[in-house]
Order: sequence, then C-alpha cells, then structure tokens
Amino acid sequence: MGRYGEQYAAWKRGEPVRRGGGELETEVADRAAPLVLEYADKLPENGTLVVVSHGGTIRTTIGRLLDLEARHWESLGGLSNCCWSVLGEGARGWRLMEHNAGTLPEPVLGDDD
Repeated sequence: MGRYGEQYAAWKRGEPVRRGGGELETEVADRAAPLVLEYADKLPENGTLVVVSHGGTIRTTIGRLLDLEARHWESLGGLSNCCWSVLGEGARGWRLMEHNAGTLPEPVLGDDD
C-alpha cells in the first residue's frame, strides 16, 4: 500500500491520523480557532476579519467554530485555491454563509489569441 498505506487506510475509516507525522486535524483546530476568536473579539461593530491560511487549516477551524464533531469536518469539502469562506455570527453562534466561493478570472485586454 505504499509508504503511508496504513495511515491512509485509517483515515479512510474515519480515524484520527497524523498524516506524515504532522498534527491531527483536532490539534490544528485547537491552535487556529482560538486565534480567530481572539481577533474576532477585537473587531469594531460590523468589522470584517480576513484569515488567510492553508485550506485544511481553514476547514478545521470552520468545523470547530461551527461546533461540528471532528468526524464531520470533511463534509465541508476542500477549499480551492484563491477561494474563500464567509462566516457570520448568528443568534446561536457562528453560521457558514458561503464556502469555497470565488470568481473566475476576467479576461484581460490584450490576452486575445
């Protein structure tokens, strides 16, 4: 099964895995979510916080902020390059407003073949 065959099989079964010896997804969320909350608390009314990171970190942080069980974080799907997600505060906590949002590049004058 290759170098990480057993890790891959465990991951497919839904078990927590240190992929290549790295952090567990829950450890990533433990590290990232509190920072997002810290900076969100410092925002002025109607302020916007922009967080830029690796897609896996964003997914685990969103999962934690939405209070999803870690086994459900994967259901959020990946985050494509240069795309974003939008969370807002609802009456009962954070809400996912947009996920994997983005626009296609506009043609640039002079790029015609």
